Amino acid sequence: MNKLSLNPRNGRIARTAAATIALCILGGAGTAYAYWATTGIGSGAAINGTMQTVTVEALIAGDTLQTSLVPGGTADVILRATNPNPHPVTIYGIAANGAVTADAAHPGCTTTGVTFTPPPAPLAQPVTIQANTSILLTLPDAASMSTASLSACQGAQFNFPVTLEVRK
Repeated sequence: MNKLSLNPRNGRIARTAAATIALCILGGAGTAYAYWATTGIGSGAAINGTMQTVTVEALIAGDTLQTSLVPGGTADVILRATNPNPHPVTIYGIAANGAVTADAAHPGCTTTGVTFTPPPAPLAQPVTIQANTSILLTLPDAASMSTASLSACQGAQFNFPVTLEVRK
């Protein structure tokens, strides 16, 4: 007759191992089910604000004989750009936007002979204007005056219509 040895210790280890395996399988299956069966509901919103117009003034640099615009000569143009936005903007391009005109004190200056030559677009190095500030940007030799300019233009201040391409 065979004697079957029942050791209480062997049964306890087997039951513990079986329970551990069962918990691992159930835990893994539960986690996988939760991952694939979970749905979410939510909402979000974003508002893209309207950018305010960046203003620009174009000026001839100085009024001495060395810096004045004279027939047959060139002069630097200084742009004063003002950013009223609450965020910085970057200037990518500068363009002429119409004919150069003389100030109202020189009504006889109908042929100014003045041209504005902006730098090629896009700018080689874009310029950033910080929020709520102004900058001065010098454009070397961007204004020129031909010899066809009338004598009535002597001492005139010229208006350069300029457009800036700016981006946020």
